[in-house]
Amino acid sequence: MTKGKGKGDGDGDDRDGTIGEFNDAVNMSPGELEKWLETDESKSVGQSKGGGESVGHEMGRRIVALKRTKKGDLSDDDVAHMSKVVGYVHRHMAQRPDGDVKETPWRYSLMNWGHDPVK
Repeated sequence: MTKGKGKGDGDGDDRDGTIGEFNDAVNMSPGELEKWLETDESKSVGQSKGGGESVGHEMGRRIVALKRTKKGDLSDDDVAHMSKVVGYVHRHMAQRPDGDVKETPWRYSLMNWGHDPVK
């Protein structure tokens, strides 16, 4: 795991851009996300491998750790995960269902990834 800037001259800008997009996409604080991940609603959504923890729920725990990591201590792997979160949130937001989304699996899934669409 490499820390700091990426390999090329322009990669630092990409890294900073990804971190900024991640911070925009993840609108839940680490404390809010931790509390959410303990709920039955959080555990009720998402795809899991072999009946275990869902991918989104596992990612939520990783997001809490990422949000608590100082920018200078983020590894390239951390930034890659941040990029994955940004992509997921953007794709999922484009699939917003009609009507009140407050108590929907769509919202719960997004919240597992650190984004509450009703905030």
